[in-house]
Amino acid sequence: MAPTTSTSETAALHAAEHSITVAASAATVYALVADVAEWPQVFGPTVHVEVLEEAPAEGGEQLLRIWAVAGDKVRTWTSRRVLDPAARTITFRQVVTADPVAEMGGEWRVQELEDGTTRVTLLHDYRAVNSDPAAEELIEQAVDRNSRAELLALKNTAELGDAREELHFTFSDSETVFGAAGDVFAFLDRADLWPQRLPHVARLDLTEDEAGIQHMDMDTASPDGSTHNTTSVRVCFEDRKVIVYKQLRVPVAMSGHTGRWVIESLGDGTVRATSWHTVTLDPGGVRTALGPQATLADARALVRKALGTNSSTTLRHAKQFAEERARAQS
Repeated sequence: MAPTTSTSETAALHAAEHSITVAASAATVYALVADVAEWPQVFGPTVHVEVLEEAPAEGGEQLLRIWAVAGDKVRTWTSRRVLDPAARTITFRQVVTADPVAEMGGEWRVQELEDGTTRVTLLHDYRAVNSDPAAEELIEQAVDRNSRAELLALKNTAELGDAREELHFTFSDSETVFGAAGDVFAFLDRADLWPQRLPHVARLDLTEDEAGIQHMDMDTASPDGSTHNTTSVRVCFEDRKVIVYKQLRVPVAMSGHTGRWVIESLGDGTVRATSWHTVTLDPGGVRTALGPQATLADARALVRKALGTNSSTTLRHAKQFAEERARAQS
């Protein structure tokens, strides 16, 4: 069932309501909304979420910083939310907004229906800076587009049931580097230079509309000579030596792919550089890509090898880059 929408407004305050029916238990649906660590994998617009503060008890309050795609931009804001597992509601209010939003809040409501399905309602209220009509129209469009996308993604994920455990997996590859963390970060950050530095990158277009937020369009070469295209958004934290990313266009066998590069000091003059991947497979895409007899285990192994090979290659070149710089400075 497609999401339904109703919108009302009074003066400068606008309100929107979106809802969808999900063929899964209310407990399953609520858990997906409550677990922000899963949001980048579940919700298409969400790139990255960090929990800044959290009450120790179940439910309670959380302070979140969220990065999400809105239109052709990545917006970031800070929200406080209150979880009520008993009522299966989560209220939220932005405490640091992103222009042109002056105020934004709302609520998730998860309701169990008599037939065993679940009704999810997503409420928003908002106003634009200076109540600018053009800005409010943009906000309305973004709220409508993202709410529909989030509810449909929530439905699709929840209805996978136990199969999601087999479709969803995380893995990592690491290199120990006898060099500076800043040099490793610099190699990974300057992805625009990857076509000259990495053998598997055939083409890469990078734009950075604001510091630390990158859009990448990349063609990756396979060993058989073919290439596949992916588009990604990256958030780069130079102070922490961490880069997180989300692929917006993924290969056919996947429905979601997020990852991060993490550079950690080992305290002995070396650093550990690690590439993490989290993947959700698409069963239909697996059959399209690998044939009707392919199993999910086949697809997991293939994806693990393909992504791991490319990440390991990138890490080895980053290691070489940093260690050559260290030798030159010694």
